[in-house]
Amino acid sequence: MSNDIRFTPPQAEDGAKVFDLIANCPPLDTNSRYCNLLQCSHFADTCIAAWQGDEIIGFISGYIPPRQQDTYFLWQIAVAESARGQNLAQRMLDALLKQPACAAVKQVQTTITADNIASQRVFEKLADRHEASIHNEPFFTRDVHFDGHHDTEFLYTIGPVNQARS
Repeated sequence: MSNDIRFTPPQAEDGAKVFDLIANCPPLDTNSRYCNLLQCSHFADTCIAAWQGDEIIGFISGYIPPRQQDTYFLWQIAVAESARGQNLAQRMLDALLKQPACAAVKQVQTTITADNIASQRVFEKLADRHEASIHNEPFFTRDVHFDGHHDTEFLYTIGPVNQARS
């Protein structure tokens, strides 16, 4: 993959492309198109899109929880099949953590199901790169929170993340 990749906060006009990208990245859950529009508008400062030409090849969505201003909660990472194996997820994380909205971030959190090994590896690599600890615990459980319709989501916490190292 060439280095002509641009990392930008998304714009509302990108919502449909984000929806299509995520739909083509199983096992990611698709959200409504409206949700993706909100991510690309209301939450644009805490999301990042990776572009090659005018094609979106990666997207990270997330936010700063209102009661945890030092935490970035990463909702989803999507990488187009054509861009996989090129360290794009880590490059997007680096670009995201350098955004002004993430200036106070000291830890990254996300939820991952036990069978999503690829996502687990992304966050293990993030922890290694930042010489940070990583731990996980059940967060939303299959029976209590998903009424048996979705696997348990484990909350992964990585920190401290050092923006100077990213």
